[in-house]
Amino acid sequence: MTQLPQGGPQTQRAPEQAPAPPGLPAQRPGSWAVQSRRLRAAATTEPGRLQIIGAVLALLVVAFGAVTALEISHRASAADDVVGRSQPLSADAASIYRSLADADTMAAGGFLAGAQEPKAVQEQYRKDIEEAARLLVKASANTDSSTSSWREITTLNEVLPVYTGLIERARANNRQGLPLGGAYLRYANQKMTDELLPAAERLYAAETGRLDRDAADARRWPFLSLAAGLVVLGALVWMQRRNYRRTNRVFNHGLLVATAAASVVLLWLAVGHTVARTELRSAMTQGQESLDVLNNARINSLKARANENLTLVARGAVLTADGSADQYETDYTTGMKALREQLKEAERLADDASGSVPVAKAAKSVTEWQERHRKARATDDQGDYEGALQQIIGAEDSTGQSFQQVDSALRTALAHEQGEFTAAAEDGRGALLGLPTGAAALAVLGAVAAILGINRRLSEYR
Repeated sequence: MTQLPQGGPQTQRAPEQAPAPPGLPAQRPGSWAVQSRRLRAAATTEPGRLQIIGAVLALLVVAFGAVTALEISHRASAADDVVGRSQPLSADAASIYRSLADADTMAAGGFLAGAQEPKAVQEQYRKDIEEAARLLVKASANTDSSTSSWREITTLNEVLPVYTGLIERARANNRQGLPLGGAYLRYANQKMTDELLPAAERLYAAETGRLDRDAADARRWPFLSLAAGLVVLGALVWMQRRNYRRTNRVFNHGLLVATAAASVVLLWLAVGHTVARTELRSAMTQGQESLDVLNNARINSLKARANENLTLVARGAVLTADGSADQYETDYTTGMKALREQLKEAERLADDASGSVPVAKAAKSVTEWQERHRKARATDDQGDYEGALQQIIGAEDSTGQSFQQVDSALRTALAHEQGEFTAAAEDGRGALLGLPTGAAALAVLGAVAAILGINRRLSEYR
């Protein structure tokens, strides 16, 4: 028989940890390692797993609410900019353009009337200049100095006093019967045509571009929020199914409340944004697109009227570059052609009788205007200047009367389309109101309910 060594059976010992060098503290496991071991240990028991699942569910629900609040706040801000800033600035830019064009038309019309310019024409000219100046001040107050819009506003502010000064010189000479007045008027028109109106057009294009960008931002789908909502609902459904399979209990009230809160947020998000997107798209495609066409149509009618008047003022003194035709008559013809095309487009875009009827009236008046213009030109070509003048600026059966009918119809159409845009854009903005705050509140409610539901399950282990 083999004898064991004295001292009893041999046992293996774990190697002892080497002592820390003198002066250094003993090494301890890091806090992350400790927490990791505790988490793994907790995950081996059902109560521990429930605590982990509850914490994850609460975090998911809160994250869903936070993401939704942030994304929809951005969409709501963009929608608010569409209604309160971008579109009003675009409309103001169009009004600046129209006011300048109308002022030029009034100046030429008043000059044609002779030394005693009609008081109504003078008053309209003054109102147009004051309106343009007022809107330029307003636009500059709402525009960043680093943008292209600011540069156009600066140009308009610099050139407008030069233009008005030339008009006053033209009037002063016209009252004295001096031919120099016509030269000043033509020079003023050149300032308007070459500098003021192009700057106003660029300003309108820049502000309309900003409106398009704001509307596009407001319509972008909140994909991150929608995806987070689906993940949260999936996790909550999975937890309830797990609970049922382990306990054979159909309902957990806390988890049901959390699921209901997440479902409400997701449904609100999907429906609210869909409505906002639809209304904002309608505002842009049916409202702003029509406004753009109608604004251009009205500006072309004003420019055509100014060129028609200047044709009589210049009396052939200004020719085209090749010297083959009267410059103002050529510009009139080009403007009227563009006007007819824009009226056709505006009639196509009109979605109801309130929008199409005034456009149809404008188109009919344009046809009448062109017929009367041809007769006036024929009269002038025959050497009857006074007869042509009456056919242009007379109170009855004149091109001026036709122009007024066109302008009145276009103002009516513009007012209708502006109302359509505003109503649709405000409906779109309204669909997002309250959603960021509501999503955050419901997310907190859902997270608390999920924790309470899990705690109810945990209490069964105590």
